[in-house]
Amino acid sequence: MKSLILKSAIGAALTIGLATGCATTGIGQPGGPDGQAGMSKTTKGAIIGSVVGAVAGVLTGDDAVERRQRALVGAGAGGLAGGAIGNYQDRQERALRDQLAGSGVGVVRQGDNITLNMPGNVTFDFDRSDLKPQFYSVLDQVAGTLNEYNQTVIQVAGFTDSDGSDSYNQALSERRANTVAGYLSSKGVNGQRMVVKGMGEQYPIASNATAEGKAANRRVEITLIPVRS
Repeated sequence: MKSLILKSAIGAALTIGLATGCATTGIGQPGGPDGQAGMSKTTKGAIIGSVVGAVAGVLTGDDAVERRQRALVGAGAGGLAGGAIGNYQDRQERALRDQLAGSGVGVVRQGDNITLNMPGNVTFDFDRSDLKPQFYSVLDQVAGTLNEYNQTVIQVAGFTDSDGSDSYNQALSERRANTVAGYLSSKGVNGQRMVVKGMGEQYPIASNATAEGKAANRRVEITLIPVRS
């Protein structure tokens, strides 16, 4: 199994390298995992961009982000050090807060990391993993900022509420995370910066005993972690 995963990762990474700069469309559009009609070549490109991150997470476990940082520095992406890190993230945080005001997306700063909390009621319909069309413009703005502030690793994590089986929720969370990552990739965000994870129903941020709590737990979080030199 590990051999198959590794081969998939290598193949996806090579494809990303050859396809840099090509436009793609997001996963979860027609032809995506929700059983809708025909998948285009550009959609497949977006899938590959996010799969690289997902496979890296499988292979490296808790070290996925750190190893991705080292790989980006080794590839010449550069890194940040000392006070430059805080200043860089301060500017990125301000840009994101300005862009996302009133969108329903929360912006949380924890140390040098910035997390965007995208609740399911603004990103996906219930039990679906295709993006709501009205959310495209929000992700377009996020992608623009991520491309401008490109010295970060981007961790995209999907979460669900506790309804349904563990295995179903795990798969749904993975599809949702990959949908968001794929859309960002389609807008020019380098797939090699991404670590994509499905967290299932783990780590709720509210009680699953209420409808409001379940809605809060159905979310995708994008965490921006500075690349350190």
